Amino acid sequence: MIESESAFWQFSLRFYARDGVPPLCLALQDQHGIDVNLLFLLLFLAMQQRRVSRTDVKKMNDITAAWREHAVQPLRALRRDLKNGVAGMDARATEALRNDIKRCELHAERLQQEMLERTFPAAATGVASPMLEAAAQNIAAYGAALDSVRGTLPADVVQKLLTLFAAEFSAPKA
Repeated sequence: MIESESAFWQFSLRFYARDGVPPLCLALQDQHGIDVNLLFLLLFLAMQQRRVSRTDVKKMNDITAAWREHAVQPLRALRRDLKNGVAGMDARATEALRNDIKRCELHAERLQQEMLERTFPAAATGVASPMLEAAAQNIAAYGAALDSVRGTLPADVVQKLLTLFAAEFSAPKA
């Protein structure tokens, strides 16, 4: 696991570890072109009671686009390509390489998150808004920012994600 003191990274690890979150995020990523790091920033900002606009989301997306396209996505594609092995290569060696690439992919994602967190600090980003309202509006702003290119986000997946977010971050812990 990649260690980081970043509150945003810790939030992401905690939320992604919640049952049901990974398949929702992967569906949004693979079927709708969502950048999960950006999605998590929007939820992290909501947790800080910050609501952002479509314009804010576009700026966030634009600032990380080159890193995502040149580092994160190629590493992800290679890791996925190696999942079923490569003909003629030792399966254990291929899996060991795949695990190394997975670590590099996580490192690239952490670097992307650090860039986002530095560039869009919660205290100076968006406007104050109640957490759950901000979460829904931030994701809606992301959908609006992508709408002209990829279409709207699936309401059922978004609602499930928001329900999991609310359960994880608005309920008192025992």
